[in-house]
Amino acid sequence: MQTYFITGTDTDVGKTVASVLLLESLNQSGEHTLGIKPISAGCENTKAGLRNEDALKLQAASSIKADYQIINPITYVPFIAPHIAAALKGESISLPQLKDCLNKAKSLNPKWLLVEGAGGWRLPLNNEGVFYSDFAQQYQLKVILVVGMKLGCINHAILSHEAIVNDGVKCVGWVANQLSPNMPNYQDNLASLRALLPSPQLAEIPYQSEPVNKINLTDSFLQVFR
Repeated sequence: MQTYFITGTDTDVGKTVASVLLLESLNQSGEHTLGIKPISAGCENTKAGLRNEDALKLQAASSIKADYQIINPITYVPFIAPHIAAALKGESISLPQLKDCLNKAKSLNPKWLLVEGAGGWRLPLNNEGVFYSDFAQQYQLKVILVVGMKLGCINHAILSHEAIVNDGVKCVGWVANQLSPNMPNYQDNLASLRALLPSPQLAEIPYQSEPVNKINLTDSFLQVFR
C-alpha cells in the first residue's frame, strides 16, 4: 500500500482536482485506489447528512467504493478555517481522530491511498500549535504538493516545499495546476518552478473549463506510481 498526502501552496489551488485526476490515472492500471478527505469545512446539509463537494468527487473517483464516513468523517458547514469551524461548535480536531480515519481507510486495502489535506501545509488544527502537517509528519506520509499557478506561486511553492522537507517528510513531487487561461508569463513561471524546486514535477493540469478532465503526466509520475 502506497499512501500520499496531498497538500497545496494555499487554499483553493486545486488539491481536489489534482487528487481526482491522479486517482483516475491510477485506476487505469487496474489497481485499487482510494481518495479521502478527513477534514472538510464547507459542507451542505443533505438527507444523508453533511456532505462536501470535494469529498464526493474523491469518493466517485476511487475504484474502491467506500462509505462516505470513511472518505470524510470530520465535517463542518461554514466555509472557514476548520479549527475555527470546530470551535464554533464547541469541538476540537485531534491527531487521534485523523489516525482513526487513516486506519479505517487502510483497512480497505487500497494499492494507492491519497489523503487530501485542507488549505496549505501549515493548516492549524487548533490554536495550541497543532497542525495538519503534524499528522503527515507523525505517520511519515509521502507528500505531493499542488501548486496553484498564479502570481506569487513561486514564493509559495518554495516556502511550502522547504517546510515539508524541514519537517522531515519526503516530498515526492509537485503538480502544476493552471488556474487561469491568462496568467502572465505562465511558461516562464513553470520553468522557474522546475528549476528551483528540488522535487520533480509529476504532472501539469492545463486550464480547462468544467469538467476538468485533462492532466499531463511526466516521466517522474510513472517512476513514483509504479
